[in-house]
Amino acid sequence: MNFLSHYYFDRDTTNCYFTLGTVLPDLLKNADKNVILHPEKLIHTDQNVNSIIAGWNKHLEVDRYFHSDDFFLTHSHRLKQDLAPVIEGSPVKPFFLGHIAIELILDNLLITTGEINVNEFYDHLDSCQEDTIAEFLSFAGMNDPNKFLRFYRDFRQSRYLHTYINVEQITYALKRICMRVWRNPFTTQQEEDMTGILLNYRLSLMNSFMDVFNSVAANLSV
Repeated sequence: MNFLSHYYFDRDTTNCYFTLGTVLPDLLKNADKNVILHPEKLIHTDQNVNSIIAGWNKHLEVDRYFHSDDFFLTHSHRLKQDLAPVIEGSPVKPFFLGHIAIELILDNLLITTGEINVNEFYDHLDSCQEDTIAEFLSFAGMNDPNKFLRFYRDFRQSRYLHTYINVEQITYALKRICMRVWRNPFTTQQEEDMTGILLNYRLSLMNSFMDVFNSVAANLSV
């Protein structure tokens, strides 16, 4: 799941550090794909650091149930099939595109149907003290927390997730993700064709997309 889909499950929490933890594994991958941390079993003397760890564990639990859910397996496969013909010649693997596309579509639907408030999500992130985040990262084994903190400031300042309300931005987000691996993943025509497919697919999920959130929620331990 993407940032806002993870936030959905704990949208009513008042603990900003727990909220940060629920999206931190993905934020770290965006900041530096080479950083791999495993804080799952760590216990710190600072309860705010422990809240980040608890949120991190919630992220892993949600992803585990989501990626094995019939909804994800079905729709990531169908999107792969729909997108494969229009990205012919691209170095991007259709199964990778289908996986990421369904996650971004779910974020878009959460925003456009009013299930989550993006400003409230950013308010949580803005409330977290950088010293606490740096302590968590150092405690978990990251050598240079400042590299992540620079990315984190830009992420909060840009308010980028607001753009997910537009389907065109889903295509752009897909492109940016692919550009971490491939320099020029798509042609302009391919991007236009992808946007059309994503728009139609999004509309087809309007009445059923909450099924996956309800399914995952039913399996969560907390």
